[in-house]
Amino acid sequence: MNIYIKRVFLASLIVFGLSCDDDFAELNTDPNRAGAEAFDANLILPTVIYESGNNRNGYSGAVLFQVMWIQLMASTSTGGANYYSNADKYVASGSTNSYISSFWGNQYSTASRARQMEKLAIDKGLLNLANIGRMLQILDISFVSDVYGDVPYNEALQADEEVTEPSYQLQSSLYPQMLADLEVAITALNPSGDIPTNDFLYNGDIAQWRKFGYSLMLKLAMRMVKVDAATAQTYITTALNGGIFTSPDDDAYSIMDQANGFNNATANAFNTVDDVYEVRWSNTFIDYLQATNDPRLSVVAEIPPAGLAANRDGTVVGNSDPSVQIGLPNGLDLRGAGTDVSTDPNYPGATGTGDDVAPIGNYSRPTAIYRDREGPTFILTYAQTQLLLADAAARGLTVPGNASQYYNDGLIAAFATLNKLGGTQVSVEDATAYANANPLDTGNADASLEMINVQYWASMGMIGDFVEAWNNWKRSDYPELTPVNYTGNFSNGQIPVRQPYPSGEEATNTENYQEAIGRIGGPNDWTTKMWWDVE
Repeated sequence: MNIYIKRVFLASLIVFGLSCDDDFAELNTDPNRAGAEAFDANLILPTVIYESGNNRNGYSGAVLFQVMWIQLMASTSTGGANYYSNADKYVASGSTNSYISSFWGNQYSTASRARQMEKLAIDKGLLNLANIGRMLQILDISFVSDVYGDVPYNEALQADEEVTEPSYQLQSSLYPQMLADLEVAITALNPSGDIPTNDFLYNGDIAQWRKFGYSLMLKLAMRMVKVDAATAQTYITTALNGGIFTSPDDDAYSIMDQANGFNNATANAFNTVDDVYEVRWSNTFIDYLQATNDPRLSVVAEIPPAGLAANRDGTVVGNSDPSVQIGLPNGLDLRGAGTDVSTDPNYPGATGTGDDVAPIGNYSRPTAIYRDREGPTFILTYAQTQLLLADAAARGLTVPGNASQYYNDGLIAAFATLNKLGGTQVSVEDATAYANANPLDTGNADASLEMINVQYWASMGMIGDFVEAWNNWKRSDYPELTPVNYTGNFSNGQIPVRQPYPSGEEATNTENYQEAIGRIGGPNDWTTKMWWDVE
């Protein structure tokens, strides 16, 4: 599918959709140009799907914040202009405020496009497309809430109705409402109704969209499991009765069109010369994979060839032998003092000589699959649903299966999903053998929950869904991580659990912004927990 062509049509559509009033439109209509009645709302769908996946990647936050906050990756970068200090050491750089804002702005922009699609589809009688648009709005705003906390929802996306200062909705009412709205949208999907076109996700298959909706319902319900178990149970049951994903074939992921500028944002970052060198897998992550001889280790990690030039070259192939992989500890630098990487007792030494020395050259970096601009970005996967059901079963919630089977199925599925990055690299037989050799520890609920959620953390990390790995870590408290307490950090030596609201909100939505800050007790910080994030 050529997403670029549809983007051109979308640009025209958005301009038209933001026109003033009917009289203005009537007086200023060019008889040689098409009006709204000539536009197909389906043309918006591919852009919304693409952005819903890609907004959570690259410099919109994931590689600058979450991936190192939860110690999937690490860097020796420090403050000033070096942006990876935001992630690895929680130290501000010159563009920190911009990074804080980008995810908010990108997600609401995408949700706004989805709402525009919904409204145009209703006008055209395309009710399936309209309800898909509603589902995607819920998806996008739930992402924003997971990152920032209380956010606009009821009054959001209504600038065309002159609601320009939307109130922030409490998460405690937002999540139940999103779930209720999601149920309405899914139920309204009609297999006999209109078939969405330009749908590169499910090719217009309404049954698949229903699976997607119910799988999203399961994920949102599980966010609430510690704070409102009764409501969580209600929607878990609804999702299961409705029908969630049944195999990795159902995975929701966004395809890329590199030739026309639609590419994987994380791959863009990891193709930057300095970033290829500065970003390494953390020792927390590498040690975890090595502890169980996980066959995915050789797929995701490599030691680059010796020397700084080779380390900065993303086209060269490194050594993927699992036995030589070494993770970089978080919180180290190259400043020659007490936190210098060379002071680490397990420091493997530099590579190269003279001006071609790479001080962190012996640490494992992500392999080429993470530098593929054509690589997919994942929105929701079958592996997630199975691991979440394993979590639900371990907590004693009512689900039809047992935690062990859900865990086994989720683990094998995680291998299959990873294979979508760069082609089949771990066979079904090897994945099954690994799962059978590493069954769920059912000795007690805590042991089960730890194993399930550490696997969720690792599996989401390996497919590049770093924001989701962070969100589930907040919910589950697994894996247990030791915070970095680097000099000058902005979170008092704690792993950040939210991004502050964008500064632009204080200027343009002052009253509602101040009310939201007041509810969390102020200030607009990095450490106030989500409503659903409790011990």
